[in-house]
Amino acid sequence: VLSFIIFICYIASVPTAFMMAALLEFLLALFLFFAYASKLNEKFKGLYWPLMDFLRCVTAAIIYFAISIAAVSKYSDGASKAAGVFGFIATIVYAIDFYITFNDLVTFLKQGSSDSPEGRKSEDEDSDSDSD
Repeated sequence: VLSFIIFICYIASVPTAFMMAALLEFLLALFLFFAYASKLNEKFKGLYWPLMDFLRCVTAAIIYFAISIAAVSKYSDGASKAAGVFGFIATIVYAIDFYITFNDLVTFLKQGSSDSPEGRKSEDEDSDSDSD
């Protein structure tokens, strides 16, 4: 929703070139929302969906921060100022989502690395007990 509001503000403002970044972020967020809602992430197991969301959040936070600074400092019309303020808010929101997703990724990676050796040990113990 925030990306859509920023997109509308950039359409009405002088720096219309910035609207493309907001439009792309809005479409990516919409795609991931519908992918999770329609359980598309369960059908395509080859993609690690939280990593895609993590990368989208990182890039969105960086891009919104950069274009918000440019919109607020360089242009003086009201729509640019509003888009810049909403961009700073979006930067904070994406940074929070980045932090939450990063914690999920770290938990997943720790779980994956600790399960592998234990899984091998239990398989080795099972094969040893079968041979006895």
